[in-house]
Amino acid sequence: MSLLTQDAPLPAAPRARWRVATRTRLSTVAGIAALVIVAGLAALPLVAGRGLLQDLFFVFTMLALAQCWNLLAGYAGLVSVGQQAYVGLGAYLLFGFTVAAGIDPIVAIPLAGLAAAVIAIPTAFVVFRLRGAYFAIGTWVVAEVFRLVAAQVKALGGGTGMSLPREATNDSWVVQATAELLGIRAAAARDVASYWLALLVAAGTVVFVYALLRSRRGLALAAIRDSEPAALSVGVDAFRTKVWIYLVAAFGTGLTGALIYFQKARISPDAAFSVLDWTAYVLFIVVIGGIGTIEGPIVGVIVFALLQAQLADLGSWYLMLLGLIAILVMRLFPKGLWGSVADRFDLHLFPIRRRLVLPAAAAATPSEKEQGGTP
Repeated sequence: MSLLTQDAPLPAAPRARWRVATRTRLSTVAGIAALVIVAGLAALPLVAGRGLLQDLFFVFTMLALAQCWNLLAGYAGLVSVGQQAYVGLGAYLLFGFTVAAGIDPIVAIPLAGLAAAVIAIPTAFVVFRLRGAYFAIGTWVVAEVFRLVAAQVKALGGGTGMSLPREATNDSWVVQATAELLGIRAAAARDVASYWLALLVAAGTVVFVYALLRSRRGLALAAIRDSEPAALSVGVDAFRTKVWIYLVAAFGTGLTGALIYFQKARISPDAAFSVLDWTAYVLFIVVIGGIGTIEGPIVGVIVFALLQAQLADLGSWYLMLLGLIAILVMRLFPKGLWGSVADRFDLHLFPIRRRLVLPAAAAATPSEKEQGGTP
């Protein structure tokens, strides 16, 4: 009697698992290069002169301001022409905490940023009642109100301003530690400490914006930027997201403003709330670099620093040339210098676009797997 046998069924092949990826090979290389550059810049005070450190301090702080403004306008669609309100507010809060409360200025810098964000809460509910161009003008009006209020505070110099006491800056624990580390005078140590803090703020701002845009809030921002009605239809709370971004930008701008005026050690209402220095230049940097990209402000601030070094001695012609350059860039490169290059060659050093990726082993055909994979 023969027994009929039947082969056991073969086990099912494991189902390939797709994964979401944002990082690319180019972004990995760019990240390593960025770490090397930041490390080199951190070591620069060991060999560089005071003038170069002050120039780079300006570049770093303008980059931080540009990233904050780009977060507002480029991703949340909130075009503000009044961000000088939070530069000046952070600066005056630094002076208030240092002079009136006796707080170490290095500690007062982040406190000024936090206080600026708190003050931005009622301000947001005022300006968010406006839309489009009215929102932009409303932010400018708020900045002017802050300037007029600061001019009335006699304890902080009133309309003529005041200087930080020398002992408040030179006796700061960070300045003293820097002076002992490098064996230099307190005045030079303050410039070095300010430089290191500016580098930290600039790098931290870029990293924070990149991490934010890769988060769920970043997805909400992208949805709002592309189509607010469509974002609302899928459950995105556009108002809450925009208010949150406005407060984050106020914190970053206020902190940077406090750092700028710690280095300057002299403040006045007209300088601290200057629309030209803290908003017009920032707009120029972001527009020529590429709005709505992380790389754009980096390219823009480098171009701006080079132009300023070459053209600043021309007086009023300098501003006219900057305006002409901005117009030419907007005509020839509507998405900015980096934005146009990125679209043309698909270059993204800080990629935030999510892609579905199938692992190479799962994507290979059975015959390829037997031969060891794809050639």
